[in-house]
Amino acid sequence: MSKTINWGIIGLGNIAHKFAKDLLTFKDAKLYAVASRTQEKANEFASEYNAAKAYSNYEALVKDKSVDAIYVATPHALHKENALLCLEHNIPVLCEKPFAMNIDQVNEMTSKAKEKKVLLMEALWTYFLPHYQYVLDVIQKDTYGKVLKLEADFGFYRAFNNNVRLFNKELGGGSLLDIGIYPIFAALSSLGVPENIEANATFFENGADSSCNINFKYDNNVTANLKSTLLEDTPTEAIFYCEKGIIKINKGFFGPTTVTLIVDGIEKLIDFNYSTIGYNYEISHFNKLIRNNKTESDIMTFEFSQQLISLLDKVRKAINLNY
Repeated sequence: MSKTINWGIIGLGNIAHKFAKDLLTFKDAKLYAVASRTQEKANEFASEYNAAKAYSNYEALVKDKSVDAIYVATPHALHKENALLCLEHNIPVLCEKPFAMNIDQVNEMTSKAKEKKVLLMEALWTYFLPHYQYVLDVIQKDTYGKVLKLEADFGFYRAFNNNVRLFNKELGGGSLLDIGIYPIFAALSSLGVPENIEANATFFENGADSSCNINFKYDNNVTANLKSTLLEDTPTEAIFYCEKGIIKINKGFFGPTTVTLIVDGIEKLIDFNYSTIGYNYEISHFNKLIRNNKTESDIMTFEFSQQLISLLDKVRKAINLNY
């Protein structure tokens, strides 16, 4: 595909705005169409980002023959339904994390993508950020020896409000699926699938989890101590304690940030000079997949997404969290 890739967005919340802003940085791709449940919201969003089309329902967007790819940015509980709608109309789908609510839903989505031979990928932007790829490369090369322990957290304070998506259990709200996925992702992408999982949680009055403490145990006494919380601000760091040094992804480890290497007490700060919000990296990867007629990412593979949601399922079982 040599022409400009026309993107559509389903779901026009905060994350869709960030995605749209970074999409503006591309010369060979653009935001072409958006869809919301109300025409007014669709019109406002389209006007802000110069989209040609604004639809008041998702079905109209997927029927637009000029759409080349769709970014699904709806609440977690709607991801499967929305992704399947796009796939049925043979449109490549970049679906926001978590891919879906559980492994059964993810399997249904990937099976449909394989059946239709249409590109589908989970939009976990962290995987594509240069600083994170750098850290994974350092770990895989054993530059500082084997990783002995990982500590990763993601927490911020918000006053409880059941009318807000973040806290709405019916929409998959709570700390685990929304932000706990990032520390779990850090462990899975660096250390693999753990041998044992322990977890405990606290809950809001509506049953959504307010905080979650997770411990992954691997062979050779390697551990990952992970935390998510909506009750307090936390450092939001990912720290890899290795045999010969420490690799620290600094504040906001899941987004554009810096890395500190600590060896023999000497610190070295690496700045990746980010100039965007950071969504452009996953967009660029997805655009290349489309242009090369790929139906699955070689980075964010179906297998990886299945492993990730399976870990989330196991943590939910451990803390007795049911949707």
